[in-house]
Amino acid sequence: MIAAENTPEQSPVVHILWDASHIWGLMAWRAMMSLGLSCRLLKAKDIADGALLGKPEQASLLLVPGGSARRKALALGERGREAVRFFVERGGSYLGFCGGAGLALSHEPKEQGLQICPLRRAVYAERLHHLISGHVLARMRAENEFVPPGLLRKGVRQGCLSLPVWWPGRFEMENGGSAAVSVLADYSEPDRDFCIADMSFRRIPKHIFAHWQEVYGVNLSADFLAGQPLAVSGRYGLGRYALSYSHLETPHSPEANAWLAAVVGVLVPAKPACTLVRQWDLRRVRPSWPDTRENAPLLSALRRSHALLRLALQHRLFFVRTPWLAGWRAGLPGAALNSLHAALCTAASLVPSEAALEYWHTARKGFTRAADLFFPGAEGWLLAFRLAQTLVSSLPRAVDRRGLDEQQAALFGQPMQGGGLLEELIAPAEELVYLSHSTAPPPGHFRGEMP
Repeated sequence: MIAAENTPEQSPVVHILWDASHIWGLMAWRAMMSLGLSCRLLKAKDIADGALLGKPEQASLLLVPGGSARRKALALGERGREAVRFFVERGGSYLGFCGGAGLALSHEPKEQGLQICPLRRAVYAERLHHLISGHVLARMRAENEFVPPGLLRKGVRQGCLSLPVWWPGRFEMENGGSAAVSVLADYSEPDRDFCIADMSFRRIPKHIFAHWQEVYGVNLSADFLAGQPLAVSGRYGLGRYALSYSHLETPHSPEANAWLAAVVGVLVPAKPACTLVRQWDLRRVRPSWPDTRENAPLLSALRRSHALLRLALQHRLFFVRTPWLAGWRAGLPGAALNSLHAALCTAASLVPSEAALEYWHTARKGFTRAADLFFPGAEGWLLAFRLAQTLVSSLPRAVDRRGLDEQQAALFGQPMQGGGLLEELIAPAEELVYLSHSTAPPPGHFRGEMP
């Protein structure tokens, strides 16, 4: 990585909202460090208590990662939401990805969002349309300051960037406030690794989409994306915001990372030192925590998490997607398992701070109990799910569906809601990251990150 042009003392601080972000919060943090910017993780309670107020020169940008917008709004509470609005209104910048973009929108009821952007979140006509992931070609609106000259493709894809989307929402442009909002990029068409649910778009012959539509009444052509806004910007008071349903912070996504650097360069008074986010390989993690008896539960959970993902891959429940994200078959709690694995990998790879070690001393017992229940239970549930899928046509009642659902809720909680035994593991792991992050060097220099 290129050496940063701005030292931590000189560069503006990028604050990252930590609550309800999981793997997306970790990804955003790594991306900001890759750009050479000084960054700090903030909890919603920190913001409600005034962390963004009083010293604007120390907090020029609030970055809100993906995750549940509703849970973020709830965590902020009325005081926290008002603090964010005041921060932007008096000149701060707001950058939101996916759920973080959704949080900034206008909601009914109002307590579910920040009301910084007058747009609302649109709903998909079909739930299946929300299950899109991978890269899309996005047509850029070149008439704005967020798209610098030389960034765009030339040739047959002139004016487009290849940008990653991971189960995104949508902007609703049909309301009175849309005139105050500038569209930065529109969806154009699926790119190389685009999937709908667990189906690879590129591996389906084009004529099959028309056949499915005619015979089965199912539209998987992705034409519902074309022309839809993917990223927008606007002003709120003296400040500004940029909201993107593309995860520009995705590791080693060159065109998205280059645009991220350009966007951040507009929102903060500093030139990012790098335009590529280092690859993030969660298959190869070397722990930095000492291998002692007290630390054994954390290191054991990391090994068991690796083993659980391998089991899911071996039984074709999961599939290799990227070095940092395993894909999964529809109906599986893939998002929850990916977030748990990312949190354990990151927590174990960081050199623990004194505060982290003190916290671990009190959290270790509960973490150990939850791990000893979760990992065997998750292993049994995944294999039961596999058996149920195998027998569904010949013996549909061989595996009790109600029992599967109840066990899934007990282990993994509810999608986008959290809960279950997994919550008792991921919350301590993320707390360890939060307590150790301020002394962490940039990605690629962690003792736990292998090159």
